[in-house]
Amino acid sequence: MRVTQRAQRIDPFYVMEMAKAASNIASQIAHTDRPMVFLNIGEPDFTAPELVQEAAVKAIRDGLTHYTPATGLPELRERISAWYACHFAADVPASRIVVTAGASAALQLACLALIEAGDEILMPDPSYPCNRHFVSAAEGRAVLIPTTAAERFQLSADKVKAAWTQHTKGVLLASPSNPTGTSILLSEMKLIHEVVQAQDGISMVDEIYLGLSHDAQFGQTALTLDDQIISINSFSKYFNMTGWRLGWLVVPEKLVPVIERLAQNLFICPSTISQYAALACFEAESLAEYERRRAEFKARRDDFIPALNALGLTVPVMPDGAFYAWADCTAACQKLGLSGSWDLAFELMHRAHVAVTPGRDFGQADTQHFIRFSTANAMPQLHTAIDRLKALLA
Repeated sequence: MRVTQRAQRIDPFYVMEMAKAASNIASQIAHTDRPMVFLNIGEPDFTAPELVQEAAVKAIRDGLTHYTPATGLPELRERISAWYACHFAADVPASRIVVTAGASAALQLACLALIEAGDEILMPDPSYPCNRHFVSAAEGRAVLIPTTAAERFQLSADKVKAAWTQHTKGVLLASPSNPTGTSILLSEMKLIHEVVQAQDGISMVDEIYLGLSHDAQFGQTALTLDDQIISINSFSKYFNMTGWRLGWLVVPEKLVPVIERLAQNLFICPSTISQYAALACFEAESLAEYERRRAEFKARRDDFIPALNALGLTVPVMPDGAFYAWADCTAACQKLGLSGSWDLAFELMHRAHVAVTPGRDFGQADTQHFIRFSTANAMPQLHTAIDRLKALLA
């Protein structure tokens, strides 16, 4: 059986490969006094709030389990629109919102609708690996542009302009970003978008961590710029619904029928039960709980990152959102006689029983010297991880 070149271009998702290795080790030490601390997967330790769970159960009991429109429940699209207006002062009509089977489906639909074979999409290095693979699956090519801590590991308008060629179709940015937790100032996003528009290109912005912004100057949606921005969002992170596989896409009005046609053929519709459950995300009680949890994520960041810095696992840019720490592990590798973050990740799993993600997944720009910690775990586990790292690096 011959495998397509398309499939062969997709690299392994090393985050998940590392997770499998961590789980194997964890099962071997499960009954010891040093169980594995998992700081490798970007998944909130919180589950969906009570009202959301109850709404899912009610939908099942009421028989609300049939197909919905491919673009999602009209009521859910309206709720999302109202959330943008209330939280971000953004006018995003429900007619521009397409509910999807997770942010992954949103990215796939956007790429299939807009990218031709051979088109190049500019992205920062480091960046989330799956985003570039969606480009590749649409027969495009992700062009990774190296970034530095001084640039907050984000692209600038000048870099986009300098990298633009006759093959460039647009940009795919993330704000806040995985793995760095850094965002792009709205003023710089505006300049980038102007460069893209001048070339009749496309501006796609992954905003799945937008709700988990911790700094007002960064916690703004690019959708306030104009109606040509394409935004990808999700119920997984801020709304704590990772396994429910529900997200959404905001596109220009004229693109909605195209996305709808693709969605009808590829997905039929998002999960009906998840959609009815998600309606309860926007109740006052649920939103208050989400804000309490956002404050908890910030408290974890403020506690954990200074402790990492003290150990020589330096986080060069304090993340302004999400729940990640992108740490330079050069000193730790030198101390332990290791060649880079991949070896260090296995060393930490075996000797400290702390699972982390090496930089290998996220690009080539010095990523072998970085590891990503997820601070989505509870404070006691973060403290345990620091204690074990301290003992190993002493």
